[in-house]
Amino acid sequence: MLAMEQPTSLRHGGPPHNPGLRAWVMEKRHWSPAPKREDARRGFRGWHERGYFAHRDEPGLTQFVTFRLTNSFPMALRSEWEHLWIIGDNRKRHAELEAYLDKGFGECHLKQPQIARVVEDGLKMFHGERYELHAWCIMANHVHVLFKTKTVPMSRIVESWKKHTASRANRLLKRRGAFWAEDYFDIYMRDAEHERKTVRYIENNPTKAKLVLDPKEWLWSSARVRDEFGVLRLG
Repeated sequence: MLAMEQPTSLRHGGPPHNPGLRAWVMEKRHWSPAPKREDARRGFRGWHERGYFAHRDEPGLTQFVTFRLTNSFPMALRSEWEHLWIIGDNRKRHAELEAYLDKGFGECHLKQPQIARVVEDGLKMFHGERYELHAWCIMANHVHVLFKTKTVPMSRIVESWKKHTASRANRLLKRRGAFWAEDYFDIYMRDAEHERKTVRYIENNPTKAKLVLDPKEWLWSSARVRDEFGVLRLG
């Protein structure tokens, strides 16, 4: 369980900064092997934090990442979501935050097919080279991705996705400014069963949100490109 302190500030209209996070990450580092020298040179940081969430970034980990639009937690509705960021239990907090995202607040630019396509194409761009995609789903105001890291750190992969897609989306929308929120949620897969459950969670997100009856009906999801054996066909 992660002990969360009362937030002291909001940065750029985002979530509360968590001042208790650093001590928790330091404890994780104490009980985990330090990154190998070569991995550190590549940018893998092991356990670390950027003010909002704890991240574990190591080669070969399969990571479940959620990133969201910058206005998906509107400041006008702050009283409805602020308490979610200080839930003490990591898993419960993650679940509650994602349930809030599924309500579809904010401008929801990802509802537009041309923007969703930009994001999906961006996710696929370096599949098989920098990472291996295992599942994804693009919702109205957030994106879920499950992928295995190779030689490029998770942080750089996510940064690349966000930078590339934000630039293209802003041009299409004729807008300026931040498109994605600063940070992201991530959970590394502990074992094969954890990964199977996560794939189901990701691909069933549109059905859980009552947007479609069958996950394969959702246009912006890996569910629609799986064959009868459950294998992704990305060719």
